[in-house]
Amino acid sequence: MHLLTAHLSSALCAGFAGILAEPEHFSLLEKLLLAALIVTSAALFWKRFGIVLHKILESRKDPLFRLSPIARRIWDFVWEVLCQVKVIQQRPLPGLAHAFVFWSFLAFALVTLNHVATGFGIGFLSPAGAFGRLYFWFAAAFAIACAVSIAGLFIRRFLVRPIWLSREGHELSYESGIIAGLIFALMATYLASFFVADTSPASRILWWTHTLSLLVFLPLVPHTKHLHLILSPVTIFLSRGGFSDIPPLSGDEDFGLVTGKDLTQLVSLQAYSCVECGRCTEHCPANNTGKILNPKEIILGVRSYLNDLGPTAEELLLGKYNSQEAVFQCTTCGACEFQCPVGIEHLPIIIGLRRGATNTGAWEDEYGGKLFNALERNSNALGMSASDRDKFVQKQELPIFDGSQEYCLWLGCMGGYDPKGREIISSFVQIMRHLGTSYGVLRKEKCTGDPARRLGNDLVFQQLAESNLETMQQQKVKKIVSICPHCVRTIQTDWQEFGTPPEIEHHSEFIARHQAQLPVEKTSETIAYHDPCYLGRYRNVYDEPRSVVSAAGTLVEAERNRERSFCCGAGGGLAFLGEEKGERVSMVRAQELAATGVATIGTACPFCNTMFRDAFAASGENSPRLLDIAQIAAAQLPKTQAN
Repeated sequence: MHLLTAHLSSALCAGFAGILAEPEHFSLLEKLLLAALIVTSAALFWKRFGIVLHKILESRKDPLFRLSPIARRIWDFVWEVLCQVKVIQQRPLPGLAHAFVFWSFLAFALVTLNHVATGFGIGFLSPAGAFGRLYFWFAAAFAIACAVSIAGLFIRRFLVRPIWLSREGHELSYESGIIAGLIFALMATYLASFFVADTSPASRILWWTHTLSLLVFLPLVPHTKHLHLILSPVTIFLSRGGFSDIPPLSGDEDFGLVTGKDLTQLVSLQAYSCVECGRCTEHCPANNTGKILNPKEIILGVRSYLNDLGPTAEELLLGKYNSQEAVFQCTTCGACEFQCPVGIEHLPIIIGLRRGATNTGAWEDEYGGKLFNALERNSNALGMSASDRDKFVQKQELPIFDGSQEYCLWLGCMGGYDPKGREIISSFVQIMRHLGTSYGVLRKEKCTGDPARRLGNDLVFQQLAESNLETMQQQKVKKIVSICPHCVRTIQTDWQEFGTPPEIEHHSEFIARHQAQLPVEKTSETIAYHDPCYLGRYRNVYDEPRSVVSAAGTLVEAERNRERSFCCGAGGGLAFLGEEKGERVSMVRAQELAATGVATIGTACPFCNTMFRDAFAASGENSPRLLDIAQIAAAQLPKTQAN
């Protein structure tokens, strides 16, 4: 090291050479040593990576998985892997640092191949040639960016130490520090080679230092979280394609994720792809409010199971490796899956674990049992008699759908039975009547099965979905509109497993599309809009409800909005599971919305509405008005009609 320092100092004093220095020749002994080191490094790499690959391939195949449409997969690969868009968008500064490290690896692919080839005397890029010089300079620019980035990431992980990067019950991973040091060494030795001469001993020392750093780095990758460098591009390319797509069960013996034998190739691939960045943890509403759920630990728990037992084991997945309590604390808001930069689909895994516990009877919950009974006996999540819905339909003089109307107005459990949900329906009906839209409601409407689906009860969900599909087919329903994003998602996506549902849209999309036909009396009233998870992240609807709000008053954005909106706490069936542990998710979000200082809070989901209503009532403080966007829009109608 002293010799290297002396030579580098001498070279630096002589000035910048401007050309990458490479040893002019290598002895036979050096070539044999290089070959032996490469074989050893590759063997050590494969010793671990081969095991991981075997565990992934040994897992059972995913039911109904298809590579088509291939164009979408290629686009996702280009956008998320090559362009690193999600990495940068969601954490701009550290994301850009990670992106530069990744791009540097791509830029160095050709340099590294040439570097190794040079050791055997068959180098194909000449520093003296025009292309070689240009490319080496190109790589040098990325080397500088990579060195700065990896140093910054090292400081962030080991000095700043955000809580999201740590693991529960584990010391800080010093393996990351070693990897960071090796990456920095690769960049530093490459850049230093521009300051020495080909014939100097420093050139040969730098060449071997760079080579050894590379050969030590390679076998360490499959032993650390840096395995994502290899697997995550494959994970992103092979994703299920939709947001939180729950795969169908395959046969009567498939109950979900119960034991290792139930782990599919996609689940195993995703478990080994986790980079432990903690983005999912940072944005998880359950974790942020004192629950034990940590989406990162769920994925790493599956990885630990695979490492210890393998994909053919019959030991339960929930128990030693993952907590049943944690799995059932998930609101299915999708923040984890949306944030993940390496393509992990947390929700299908979490719901798969719920399925395994619910379908086998391992999950015993008083409130869950009451909910399932209510769905089976009364066909609605609130457990009320269908006659209550009939009375509401008659009181509001809602026409019965007979196949001649353009729209079937889907009331849902909240719109048909909850008092505040009924108010939203009434306001939306006023809008439809003002527009002259023909509509009707089903005489017999059952719950879509959303809470059963998210809590893992496939039997109840299937019964509800098939019954509703049969009713719609008999009534010749072509188009549906609903006030509930949960109903929209379940009908549009989850029912596909049992038939082809009619076209459906959310009432925010309907109102926004007809905005020009509605009267506008914009006031100075300030309105904060809350993005429902099942409308935003699940359906990518953000602008439409904002256009409705902006037409009535001044839109004020909450601190967390659009894709980063914080959950109300109702999703995943949790609205029906009794009191939460820790701080209430709805209380945290309600306080955020109230902190905007607005007069009115606008929602676009009856579940969000009822959760915030209860939160404000529990706070005992003066709170802003809580209105659905349908109520906000209906207030603009002529008074006689609105009344």
